[in-house]
Amino acid sequence: MLDPKKLEEIAKQITDAVPPEVKNLAEGAEAKVKQVLQSQLSRLDFVSREEFDIQNQVLIRTREKLQALEARISELEKPNS
Repeated sequence: MLDPKKLEEIAKQITDAVPPEVKNLAEGAEAKVKQVLQSQLSRLDFVSREEFDIQNQVLIRTREKLQALEARISELEKPNS
């Protein structure tokens, strides 16, 4: 099995061997891609995870109340014995 430190050393050597112009180009391209993605995603109608979780909890409580009401109606509809 390869030593993780050796792998890190090899990766650093490869990174160091890449010309600075190529690194700058890659960083610039990455920044542009992120910018475009953020712009396009902001146009979509998404909700945050936090809002989704809140609405999910509201739905759970609503279901619980509905089940309780259905059980109460069933009890009230039973004929008196």
